This record gives sequence, structure tokens and C-alpha cells, in this order.
Amino acid sequence: MSFPTKSFFRRHPLLLSLCLASSFLLPYCGLNAQSSSSSSSNPDNAPDATAPKEPPTKVAPRIAQPEAGGSAITLETSEPLFYLAVALNVCGYDTDLANSAPVRLKIRDEINAEVADSAEARTSRDALCGYVREHTLDDASLNLAQYISLALYLSPPPELTPTVGETELPPDSTQVVNILPLLRTFAEDVHLNALWIEHRSEYEDLLKRVHDPLTKTILASNIYLHLPVSSYDGRRFLVLLEPMLAPSTTNARIYSNDYIVVTSPAGQPLGAVHMDDIRHIYLHYEVEPLVYSRATAMERLQPLLKAVQDAPLDYTYKTEIVPLITECLIKAIEDRTMDVGLVKPAKPTAVKQRAEIEQYNAELSTYEHDAETVRRKAVDLAMRQGWVLTEYFYNQVGQMEKDSVSLKEYMGEMVYGMDVERESHHARQIAFLPSGSRDVLRRAPQQLTGLQLAEEKIYKGDLTGASDIATKVLADPNGDHAQAHYVLARVNLMQRQPGAAFADFQEVLDSSKDPRTLAWAHIYLGRLYDVKDDRRKAVSEYQAALTVRDAQPDTKAAAEKGIKEPFVAPKVAQQAKDEDDDDAPLDPSGKAEKDAYRPPPPH
Repeated sequence: MSFPTKSFFRRHPLLLSLCLASSFLLPYCGLNAQSSSSSSSNPDNAPDATAPKEPPTKVAPRIAQPEAGGSAITLETSEPLFYLAVALNVCGYDTDLANSAPVRLKIRDEINAEVADSAEARTSRDALCGYVREHTLDDASLNLAQYISLALYLSPPPELTPTVGETELPPDSTQVVNILPLLRTFAEDVHLNALWIEHRSEYEDLLKRVHDPLTKTILASNIYLHLPVSSYDGRRFLVLLEPMLAPSTTNARIYSNDYIVVTSPAGQPLGAVHMDDIRHIYLHYEVEPLVYSRATAMERLQPLLKAVQDAPLDYTYKTEIVPLITECLIKAIEDRTMDVGLVKPAKPTAVKQRAEIEQYNAELSTYEHDAETVRRKAVDLAMRQGWVLTEYFYNQVGQMEKDSVSLKEYMGEMVYGMDVERESHHARQIAFLPSGSRDVLRRAPQQLTGLQLAEEKIYKGDLTGASDIATKVLADPNGDHAQAHYVLARVNLMQRQPGAAFADFQEVLDSSKDPRTLAWAHIYLGRLYDVKDDRRKAVSEYQAALTVRDAQPDTKAAAEKGIKEPFVAPKVAQQAKDEDDDDAPLDPSGKAEKDAYRPPPPH
């Protein structure tokens, strides 16, 4: 392990705060905070000016790069995000203006003055705002989210260009990507970079105000879960502060290994943010890898999905067990550590009479009873909102707390020790509420078309519909033929035509460039070879899946499990072997194929 230098501590006080706060974290001092912008247009004013300047390199598709050997957790600002937030403010985005930090109104007034004095600025503003109006969505949160998604993949001004190809941008951002030429013109006409520099000190002040509460939140979470705060290992948790946005809204998303929270500080008290929302995403950052590391154990938990089909949950949680388990566990942790709104009695420091101890114990007992009542109400609410394993995990986390072990150590026992039949029965008895919980990570609902719609039809059992869509795509010279073959391959499996499935999977391997599709095509082929009792070829396919380097944990887990032991679909292997027929049914009921060859989780 390499340790930070003194100059590193001077530049990154969050690391020093965490290390000094608890001896528990001293071996893990890999956490820092950067009060910095993603912009390189003004290095003299950058707060990290003491850092050595890196030679120009190709801009990576991420908003900022962690320092080598540095932290996975950062607190930053972003000039591209500032530019887009300013554009929205200029064009009528007034949400929560009265509760915003004073700098938001200052910048708005200064821009209005620039526009009033310049015909060019008025012209570019009108063009910019015309575009914004034409692309306004009915859902205000989704309308804002599309611009934030775009900002996260932009190079610093004045270029303001996407750092990846359009097909690699977040889907919602592609709806507004053509705002960029208009934004560049407007920014030049109102001298937006000068405003950014002028108000940097106010941004830095707000970062400092958020710094300590964020530090305490992260520290408390890691101490409770007995998890170290580790240095950057390819994953990161990024908090972006932008005062030009509404402080009432937290916008969060997960892009591959990046967990990003965009938040805005309030004016009263100055610098206040929704720390509960930030902590929720941080728990995703800590908990998800631990759940995915048990991905091979998830197959037996699939029956739980049937119990939530009528729950007010997003489609993902009704069709994928790992996200459902992750969210239930996070809610259980939040309920265990929530502020119950009660004053805990203070233990007497100097006791002269036994009666004082007895009174304290009685008051403490009453507090613990009342606090548990509050927590149990929160658990019950979560269960009725569709998070059907919250109570189970709440009890398990309570035991983990008593045993004083880490979540990492206890995760296996929680997952493997679950009585699935009992929990499924319990979930079926719940009277779900008509609407669910507010989700900080809510993704924009999209109208599924083409092969996306085919994937959904596969899951719902409409194999004919999925096959028809894939066949039409193959007939289109410009269609995604590789993905269409991938759909047809799984349809053929579920229709008990493994021979045809082999051919389609081979077409996928010959034509697809998508790592996830390629990896799972190899995994499916490996399982088919296992069913046909050709272990050598099966292992070869599983090994090939690992070489594709799909970043998702479930891919690695499935391939490694295939290498370790042969795949056997229920009621399959002996029948296929006895019939010795390439097109023999893998399972007369078709259930085995639907369970064993269900689509993997999406990107």
C-alpha cells in the first residue's frame, strides 16, 4: 500500500479529516476531496494549482480523473455543468430560487445585465432558449436530468464537446446534445468563463461548508458497516456541487463504475444539502459490489420476483433479483441508522445513589423501545412500497451489529442463509401501496422500441413477438444484426431448439462488438455444451467469456462458476444425452430454459 505525501494532505483536507477522526481508518487513508473543477481553462485559479501539470492527453469519458494513488471519493465542481445550469436559468429555470445560495441570484443578475447591453447576447440567448423550450419534458426532474447527463460527458470549455461517441452517451442526453453549438455561442457572448472565474471563491466556500458534513456521513457509514475507506481501484463515488440548480433536488446516477451525485447547496442554512440522499447513493457504492460478489447464489432467490409483480416498483426491480436485494438491504441499513427524532438519555457521569442508575436504565429502556417502534414503522412502510426483503435484512443487520462484524463478512450468511420459501410467502401477504418511494436514482422511463422491446417480450414470455421483431431487424440492411441474432438465440432456447440457438450464438460471436453481448453469448454456449456433456468445449467458452472483459460483476461470476462446475438445467442433461439429438428439447415444460437462459442484467 502506498501512502499519501504531506503535499497531498495539504491539497486534500478531506483525507486528513477522515484519518484524524478515527484510528480505525488510519490503515486506509486513501480518501480525499477535491475542491476543483473539471475545467483546465484557468489553471492559475484552480485550487489544486500546486499539483504537477499533466501533459495533454485524450479526454476520457469521465468528468474528472482521480489522482494516482488517491481517493475513490471526491467532492468537486464542474465547469461544463455550470455552463448548462446557467443556460437553464437564463431560459426560465427558476425552481427553488428563493432557497438557493446567494451566488445563484448574483450570476443570474450579472448575465441579465450582459444580455441587456449586447444585441449579440440577446440573439444567442433567444436561440438557446428556443432550443430549451422545444426539448422540454413534462416531468421536471427528467427534464433537468437530461442536461446533467450531458454535462457529465463534456470536455471543458471553450470546446464543450462530448468526450465519447454519441452512441456511448447516456440515452437521455442524446435528446439535447445539439444544444452545444448554441451554448458555446451564448457563453462567448456573455463572457461566461469570466463569470466562472469571478465566482470561484463563492463556489469554494460552499464546497468547504459541505466538506465536513460529507466527511462525517462517509465516516459514520463505514464505521457502522465496519468497512475501510479504500483508495481508488477503478470505482469511485463523486459528489458534484452546482449552486445554479435547485437545492430541493438531488440528481444521482450510476455509470458503470462511477457513482455520481449532483446536488445544490441551500441558502438557509448556507451550504446545506440533502445528505440523506447522498448517503443513499454512497451505500449503493459500498453495498452493490458485496451483493454482486454473491451473484452465483441469486438464482435460488428468483421466486421472490414473482411476489413483487404487483408492487409499485420500477421494471428493473421486478425483473432482476440483484437490484431488488441491493435496494432492500440499503433500506434496512438506513432504517437501522435513522434519526428517530427522540432524545437519547445521557448516562450520568457521577452517580452518588443507586436510584439514579435505576432511573437512567428505565429511561434508556423506554427510549430504546420507542426508537425501535419508529424504526419498525419505517420498515413496514418500505415493505408496503415493494421492498419485500427490508424486514429480513433489518433483522440480519441488527444481528450483524450485535456480533460487531463487517457487512462484508456477514453478507454470505445473509444471502445463503435466507429461507426463500418463507420470505416469498411473507411477501405475498403484503398489501402494497398504490405508489412507491421517491427514488434518488430514478431513471427516465423510456418507450421501448426495436430490440429493447424484444428483450422485454422475452422476459414476459412473448417469444413469438420477440422473434418477429428480431426477424424484421435482420431484414433491415442497417439493423443491428448481431443483437437480433442474440435475441433469436435465446428464443430458440426457450422454444427447445438448441441446434438453431447454436447457429445464432455463433453469428453473434462473428459480428457483435458489444462486450456484454459477446461475453454472455460465450456463457450461453458454455451452458449448452455442458448440457450436451462436452465439458472441454464448455470450459473453453466460459474462459472466452472472461477474456471479453465485460465490466459487470455478474458476467465474471457466471463464467467462473461455469469453469468450476458443469452447468445442469433441471431435468435436462440425462434426457438430452439419451436422445442424442441436437434439436432435442432441453426441458419439456420450457421452464428450465426460461430460468437458466433469462437475459442477464442490462448495461
